[in-house]
Amino acid sequence: MESKELISVINKSVDELDFVTARRHIEENSDLVKHFKVHLNSNAREILNFILDKKNQGAKPLTKSEINTINAINVYASKFDIRGLKLVIKGKESLFLREEVLAYLNTDAKIMLEGMGTIK
Repeated sequence: MESKELISVINKSVDELDFVTARRHIEENSDLVKHFKVHLNSNAREILNFILDKKNQGAKPLTKSEINTINAINVYASKFDIRGLKLVIKGKESLFLREEVLAYLNTDAKIMLEGMGTIK
């Protein structure tokens, strides 16, 4: 993908409020996007700055399987399905050591996981 095309795709995604697609394009082409930062919309620039800050801090982005796990936890917690919740978190203890995971959990999940002693 050429640089002009990439920038237009990112800007279009941000305009359509499709931040996931915009972030994916920015993460995959961060070096190229840095050079053409002036052509990005303000929201796209903020996403780029956020990604670069996280990269400079050494934080690894959540993988697709980790995001799916978090979504499953949120669903089970909303339904108050403790058995399903226990099955999902079994073997994924290292996921809850990461600080950014707490931001993705809904209130029900935070309360239930706190009660179970999984998070503080």
